[in-house]
Parts: sequence; structure tokens; C-alpha cells
Amino acid sequence: MVPHRSEAVRQRVLVTGLGGFTGRYVGAELAAAGHAVFPLEQPDDGSRIDLLDADAVREAVRQIQPQAVIHLAGIAFAAHGDAEALYRTNIVGTRHLLSALAELPERPARVVLASSAHVYGNATDERPLDEASKLQPASDYAVSKLAMEYMARTWSDRLPLLLTRPFNYTGVGQDQHFLVPKIVEHFRRGERRIELGNIDVWREFMDVRAVAWSYRRLLETEGGGDLFNLCSGSSHSLRDILDTMARIAGYTIEVVVNPAFVRSNEVRRLEGDGTRLQRRIGEPPVYALEDTLRWMYQA
Repeated sequence: MVPHRSEAVRQRVLVTGLGGFTGRYVGAELAAAGHAVFPLEQPDDGSRIDLLDADAVREAVRQIQPQAVIHLAGIAFAAHGDAEALYRTNIVGTRHLLSALAELPERPARVVLASSAHVYGNATDERPLDEASKLQPASDYAVSKLAMEYMARTWSDRLPLLLTRPFNYTGVGQDQHFLVPKIVEHFRRGERRIELGNIDVWREFMDVRAVAWSYRRLLETEGGGDLFNLCSGSSHSLRDILDTMARIAGYTIEVVVNPAFVRSNEVRRLEGDGTRLQRRIGEPPVYALEDTLRWMYQA
């Protein structure tokens, strides 16, 4: 049995990045469970706060007085081209948030931070990857997330931190910079040709609704460590995605490999071991890949 606190306890939960793809689902999941959800915004006009504005972050946190925090805000696109923005937002911005939380007279009972499974890099000799697997980040994005983890741990004596390493996930509303929404949208428009990078890569493709459920449960449960892979334990190739979408849409699309989309530091396979997470939160809801893709295609 998963140890847990009373789920009837209504918490004031600050969710950074509440307006983003993941944040919208996490916010809805928390609200449906009875929690009061707050974005990180200016108290006077509701405008979004830049995490790099330390004073604004501190004032917003002071106004909200959160009892729990899920920190999703940051740059989440692995191929983002601005390295300085990656490091500043993902590391310095997170530090501003932690500093503000540590100054509260009553600190949150739990602070969940979103890192990334990309910190594992090309750990080809370890499948599936667990939380103790070798770390070998292969991009500025991955390095920024791993550096954020190390920075955050310097606050662990003042804040009850939980670090998560989400593997790939998708769903309705994800930006088309990401591969699966791009593929789905091409089929939805009836296009007969698509330009992609390397299609011989394997990823987990969790459903964002299962991810949101997992974040909520991390706030509501106790015990089992402070670092968790957010994963399903199964992976699919991009060829699987294309074949499944061909069944859903009723036709096959021509795939053209564009060298401009092929990254030299591409991680070939990312597949996680979710044993520790399931011991903590229980079995997440399971969505078959075809069901998720059909949901996205019909949205």
C-alpha cells in the first residue's frame, strides 16, 4: 500500500508554468482533487512573472503563501538554440523561486521540481534507466537541467524538495516544435509529405494526463526518496508513431530526412524504470499510444 497523507486535505498549491502545456493539465488535475491552484503572477494585474526577476518572484510567493509547489516553468524544448537563455532560466530562475520559498514564515510541505530524463544522455548500456543510472547529458538543455538539480540540492536543508526526471510525453495542446504534435498535425491536414530528422530513435511517449496525475500524487504521498523518474517503462520508435498515425488517418505519409533536423548529439533511446515512482504514488493511469495519438488527431 502506498503511504499517504489524507487526500481530503485541501492545499494551496503554487504551479509555475500553469499556463503552459503541462501546467494546464496539472492545474486541472489538482483542482479536480480539491486543491486551490495558484499561478506565479503579479498580484495586482495578473500578468506573468519572469523567473529572472527575483524581487517579483519573492513578492508573488509572499502573497500566495503556498503549502505546496510544483515548479514546471522553464525552457523545455531540448533543441532550443539560445544556450544563455537555457542556463539562466532553468538554473537562475529556479534559484530565485527556491530563495523566495525559503524566506516564507511557513515553508511549503513539498516542493516538486521538474528536471528531465535527458540528463541520462546516451546511456546505451543501461535499459531501462533508473534513478541511479549514469548521468551523461549531451546538450545544453540537458546540462542546464542537471545543473539545476545540483543547485537545488543546496536548498535541501531548508526546503522539502522532490526532483522529477520526466521522460518524453505528449498530448493535446503540445507545441508543434515537438515531434509528435508535428507528425499528428501533418496527418490532420492531409499532407502527403513530412520532413523529419533521425527517425531511428526510441522514446517513451507518456500521455500528459498520466503525467499530471503523477505530479498530483507526489504532493499527496509520503516516503520513497526525493528523486523520481516520471516514465511508463516502455518506449516506441518514431517509425511506430508514423505507422500508428497511418492507421488512424487511413494513409501513409512520405518521410523525407532533412539533414538540418538531424542533431549530432541525438540521444538514441530514452526508456525509464518507474519502479521507485510507483512505490511512492501507485500505478498511474495507462493510456495506449494509439489512444493518445487518436485523442490528439481528433482534438
